[in-house]
Amino acid sequence: MARPKKRRIVGQPPLFNSFKPTGVMKKDLPAISMSLDEYEAIRLTDYVGMDHEKAAAEMEISRSTFTRLIEQARCKAASLLVEGKEIQIEGGNIHFRGNVIRCLDCDTMFAAGFDEHIQVCPSCGSKNLIDVARRYGHGDCCGEYIKRS
Repeated sequence: MARPKKRRIVGQPPLFNSFKPTGVMKKDLPAISMSLDEYEAIRLTDYVGMDHEKAAAEMEISRSTFTRLIEQARCKAASLLVEGKEIQIEGGNIHFRGNVIRCLDCDTMFAAGFDEHIQVCPSCGSKNLIDVARRYGHGDCCGEYIKRS
């Protein structure tokens, strides 16, 4: 019997969950799914500039697992660029370290912990806020995991 997959750690939820070529209707595009841990692998290596060993430690996974993730993620990103497919970021066996809150009125985004319950935008005072981690189905589970770690 295979052992269960270990949850991977993602720094914070992505601000955008879908990418597509311009000029093509979404309904006409084939979509591919990129998991949140694949997104994090690309973010850590290609955006932040970490080597595989440091990035694997950040995600609390082995280096070999990280290498498989980054290869899968880069293949999907190449499909977007070369074949014009849509990428939807979703799913995966993950926990977020932190969260992002976005104001829908002034478009301000700010970091927040899972134990913080922010009701009002600090920039404009609006109550029209989105909890980005909850949009991905996370929040309470991640806060509990981070407390135990």
